[in-house]
Amino acid sequence: MIHSWSGKTLYQSLSRKKTFATENKQEKDKLKRVLTIFDLTALGIGATLGSGVYVLAGTVAKSVAGPAVVLSFIVAAIVSSFAGVCYAEFAGRVPKAGSAYIYSYVAVGEFIAFIIGWNMFIEHTIGTASAAKAMTNYLDSLLGDPQKRYMIARFPIHMQYMGEYPDVAAFLFLMFIALVMAWGVRKSSTLNTVFTAFNLLTVGTVIVSGLFFVKISNWNIPKSEIPPGVDGGNGGFAPFGWGGIIAGAARCFYGFIGFESISTTGEETKNPKKTIPLAIVLTLVFVTSAYSIVASVLTMMWPYYDQDANAPFPVIYENLGLPVIKYTVTCGAVFALFTSLLGCLFPTPRILYAMSCDGLLFEFLSIVNERTKTPVIATMICGVGAGILSSIFNLEQLVDMTSIGTLITYLIVCICLLVLRYRDTNTAIQDIDSNPDDYNIFKWYSLFNTKVTNLGTQYISRVLILIYTFSACVFCISMVNINCYDGAFYFPLIVVIAISITVSLLSMLMLHRLPQAIENLAFRVPLVPFIPCMSIILNLYLMMELSIKTWIRFGVGLVLGVFIYAFYGIHHSLEGSKQRAVKNEENKNTPRISC
Repeated sequence: MIHSWSGKTLYQSLSRKKTFATENKQEKDKLKRVLTIFDLTALGIGATLGSGVYVLAGTVAKSVAGPAVVLSFIVAAIVSSFAGVCYAEFAGRVPKAGSAYIYSYVAVGEFIAFIIGWNMFIEHTIGTASAAKAMTNYLDSLLGDPQKRYMIARFPIHMQYMGEYPDVAAFLFLMFIALVMAWGVRKSSTLNTVFTAFNLLTVGTVIVSGLFFVKISNWNIPKSEIPPGVDGGNGGFAPFGWGGIIAGAARCFYGFIGFESISTTGEETKNPKKTIPLAIVLTLVFVTSAYSIVASVLTMMWPYYDQDANAPFPVIYENLGLPVIKYTVTCGAVFALFTSLLGCLFPTPRILYAMSCDGLLFEFLSIVNERTKTPVIATMICGVGAGILSSIFNLEQLVDMTSIGTLITYLIVCICLLVLRYRDTNTAIQDIDSNPDDYNIFKWYSLFNTKVTNLGTQYISRVLILIYTFSACVFCISMVNINCYDGAFYFPLIVVIAISITVSLLSMLMLHRLPQAIENLAFRVPLVPFIPCMSIILNLYLMMELSIKTWIRFGVGLVLGVFIYAFYGIHHSLEGSKQRAVKNEENKNTPRISC
């Protein structure tokens, strides 16, 4: 049923929050706090350490960052750590295990939750496609590229925005995985554990074997020694400059996707106040160390410009005359990519299922098979979607699209965290009832000296968050494009950068002066607003380093989601139905005065 909306009712619909029924004692004890720091760290490493080791390092080193890919991984890890602590606080705010979709729905509002949920669906679908693509590239390389040669010869794709050929193997492989997961995934957890163990052994093999063949000189190759016709930049450790390091970080960010799964275990973790943030830090330290060491070994074993973008290690070991290690590493990489593939595909249909149960997506997506106890339709839709993407795009394009989805999710989570920290917790009156015209400059100044949040400080904080985000966006766009302009346009761009920095710093300092909500949380992000603000600007900077083609592809998917919400979700929302039912009941009980 389509409703007519006024401005106020539309705002109330977009900002309505998810509510839970009161739980009885049995329901409260349903999830036991049994997970330790070791359990959570193992979970994070298993979900994160995947294709970044075996594929991403070579891809980024070859044409984006050179040997400085090591620094790209470190920058991506810093951005991930800022977002990680924000995830940890969200996990402590919500009395349910879940993801950023549930957190934002409970704490912020429906529309933001839908955007995050839909964004996560796109991100995980593309991540699944990239894992499948990386796996088939590795297998194809191991067998001598039979699929690549056959498909390019008979079915080449001559389109600029797509891959060289349709990857039928990736599509069929994803269909098989989707069928297995739709049939039941109980036994797959043991298989995942075994494959993760093989993954760690393989990483160790790469590091130990690579140390015997490293050449420090490969980190400082002069431009004169780069073969003609090869895009090797200016040579040296950072042949593509600082821009290449940051652009590489935007792609390396893909390698850290998965650590946020730690923050979804708030109900099952012993002492979550310390355990969850510590597990996130340990996971990021371990994974960053693994990525950095493997990338160092990779770029010192073989010149960066001669890396194979699809399967670097098999090619290097083949060139070094080490076929045994080549096949060992390749098999280990397949195990790792299989684990990463399952980790990406498993939550994707659950996101659709959760959104469908809330009425924001079509009802058939929440159908659970009686026999398998899995959302079969949602699983197969995710498998088909990921299979199509993996078959028509190349790995670099898929990695870029995954990275932008994750960065946008992290950006929204950090903004939502700031909104929650400065909200008024002393009244049930919504801020829509306040009149912005009441706040002149003198009243604003007096509110900065208050000690407790109120509607005035809440309103000012949201204005400042908006100003900071906008100025940070202007700064990042200007910084990314500053090398593209010179002459008359260079000085105005410098002025814009200086103004945006000044506005951002003033906004952050003014936010620091405002009182924060007093709440009893399992974990609170330290140094607010500094850490969330830094995460916002770093996420924006990495997003701006991605190509315009990536933005267009991702934008199409996001616009599709907004249309689905506008024409279906907002009208079929379960929370909206609850609110309408309560309002109708109140109208029935309101006595009518007859004239």
